[in-house]
Amino acid sequence: MESRITVGDVTVQVVRKKVRNLNLSVHPPHGHVRISAPHRVSRAEIRAFTLSKLDWIRKHQERIRTEARDRRRSRPREPRYADGELHHVWGRRVVLRVESFDGPPSVELTPRRLRLRVRPGTNRADRREIVERWYREQLREALPPLLARWERRLGVRAREVRVRRMKTRWGSCTPSARSIRLSTELASHPPEQLEYILVHELVHLLEPSHNGRFYALMDRYLPDWRERRDALERGVMG
Repeated sequence: MESRITVGDVTVQVVRKKVRNLNLSVHPPHGHVRISAPHRVSRAEIRAFTLSKLDWIRKHQERIRTEARDRRRSRPREPRYADGELHHVWGRRVVLRVESFDGPPSVELTPRRLRLRVRPGTNRADRREIVERWYREQLREALPPLLARWERRLGVRAREVRVRRMKTRWGSCTPSARSIRLSTELASHPPEQLEYILVHELVHLLEPSHNGRFYALMDRYLPDWRERRDALERGVMG
């Protein structure tokens, strides 16, 4: 018989078996937590056991996720920004069309294409900067209503929210300065994943640490945040 319990930020699959003791394990690729429990052990005892092991669980989940991120980053996935290449905009797959144009560079989104107009001979680094600038503009347009709604719901106010290229993180927050930074790459993912990262960083204005209070606030205001987090880490698009 299987069931699930949630303790803090951790959801645990509980499997009843003919075993003598409680057995805890954390599994890749996403840090899934599983407890094998004897039939005689109560749900309250399992919850207390999980609570006593939270630090151990989080440590192993973080190690598994770090290893997964490292594997993803080690893959040769740097875009060439060449004609016919596949890109994503708000989780939707589009084909990049590079067109020569004797004028200022521009990017235009159509239902199936991302049209990049550049002067002949524009190199990859410059094409990348033009496209990333366009992604930053998409985020800056999407953020104001989202930010206003969540600041109002959480009762907080960020002094600044900056969009920038970030190699290893989706976002960060400096609570003392009330400053939030978001990765340009979020504009390639579905909007609900941007919302998750923004809420995560705004909640840090209420609770700077990743502790029980932080996760309780996340559960209260964005109950499906774990699903959004896992989809983002897997690179799941719309």
